[in-house]
Amino acid sequence: MEWLNRMLSEPYYFFHFLAFFSYFIVRSSVASVLSPHIIYHLFRREIQAVLAFAVLAVVKMAREESWEDFIANTLFYAKVLLLGISLIIDYHLALWYAVVFLGTSSRLTPLQLEALLTEGKTTRFWLVEFRALCSSTCIRASRCLPELSITYSNKNLSFGIVDLGLFPNAAEKFGISLSGSMGQLPTYILFENAAEVNRFPEFSFEGKLPNPPITKQLLSQHFGLDRLLIDYVNGK
Repeated sequence: MEWLNRMLSEPYYFFHFLAFFSYFIVRSSVASVLSPHIIYHLFRREIQAVLAFAVLAVVKMAREESWEDFIANTLFYAKVLLLGISLIIDYHLALWYAVVFLGTSSRLTPLQLEALLTEGKTTRFWLVEFRALCSSTCIRASRCLPELSITYSNKNLSFGIVDLGLFPNAAEKFGISLSGSMGQLPTYILFENAAEVNRFPEFSFEGKLPNPPITKQLLSQHFGLDRLLIDYVNGK
């Protein structure tokens, strides 16, 4: 049950579960102000979402994933379904859920990233996650960068995300293989003044080595985020 203790200690899961339960409070409070037609339409979409979620959960269980993987994957599907349902009530509510679920890291296009890295007045360091939603490893690790950005973001260090599923040409540009067998999804690259200074996972010329599970602690240690934060506080 070590995985359960680890999840219960993670604020990521705690706040997300609070966000899910808040929907029932919102749902009951708006029932009196919405028209019967919208209420009926909302109820049908809720039933469809529950059925779709159940099917996805059964498929994931049939694949014999670990409980930690199963919860992380089903949590991702639940967030997508909840965003879709909340749009029926009010787009402001959907926007609020999107902010809660996505965190403070910036989602970038390759052109935006290039502009930010080459613009002289921008942040000195950028830690960028290159991910693809078709990768279960990316889904499981999706909480790490937003939580790191909450702790370490400052005027010298910013965080961003590039979706390689939408921009596959960026994978070639940054030397990232989209093949799941290569174990390069997700890839994290730390840039300093537009130059790459570190990445995870690192290149291996002796064949693919198994990568350790991606955690906030692993990324923080690999990229020396504590040191960068201390340097910023000390004015370096």
